[in-house]
Amino acid sequence: MAEALPPRGAGLGLRRALLDELIGAPAGAFDFLECAPDNWIGVGGALGEQLETLTARHPLSCHGLSLSLGGPDPLDHAFLRQTRDFLDRHQVALYSEHLSYCAANGHLYDLLPLPFTEEAVVHVAARIRQAQDALGRRIAVENVSYYAAPFRQLAEIDFINAVLAEADCDLLLDVNNVYVNAINHGYDARAFINAMPAARIASYHVAGHFDEADDLKIDTHGTAVKDEVWALLGFAYASHGVRPTLLERDFNFPPLPVLVDEVARIRALQAAAP
Repeated sequence: MAEALPPRGAGLGLRRALLDELIGAPAGAFDFLECAPDNWIGVGGALGEQLETLTARHPLSCHGLSLSLGGPDPLDHAFLRQTRDFLDRHQVALYSEHLSYCAANGHLYDLLPLPFTEEAVVHVAARIRQAQDALGRRIAVENVSYYAAPFRQLAEIDFINAVLAEADCDLLLDVNNVYVNAINHGYDARAFINAMPAARIASYHVAGHFDEADDLKIDTHGTAVKDEVWALLGFAYASHGVRPTLLERDFNFPPLPVLVDEVARIRALQAAAP
């Protein structure tokens, strides 16, 4: 039986650059860890032993990078089998992927947005259902950041809601992505969050971004979370309730106590939520 993530849990990304610090972290510094199984499948030796040490101590969630749920290439069923084995082995309670695509006649090494059309809804929802069947568990799909808007027959929020309903899957609500997209594409971030279906929200992400200009924000995961995003996370909790929430940091790592302070800020917002 997979160990459930604490409903008011605050987690931290399991990154190789942080392995030693995470293993040595004081008890209670974070409630769970999250990794990309794509980066760990088949990894053995000292790194594999460190992963085993951490997953024996802490609940693990997983956030995939390369399923390419919205792409034109056939789903990689061999990789899905490997992913299922990894999730089962490490008793992963929550698996998520991106509502995007990253392969078209080969991997593109980027997370690209889908066109917001009825045809795309049917296409990606069918692939999510296939992936859920292959993995033997529900998937939570993440709203992604994007900069060049794809063809929009539907509003972004209507597209996401249609996919969730058609696929019967869950949502990983990335609050920083909502903030970045709202600035870059000129919509109301709070109205967007209010329009999300609370019953499908499995978890949240927060991360830092780069302020390129007043009207251009770049989702980087390489800086501290901005005050505006913290406020938006608190608003999401008030609107939809508390869920497990991950602090994403992918590079420019500060000392672990600095990241733990951000995890503590998640906990404070969760404690203050209705």
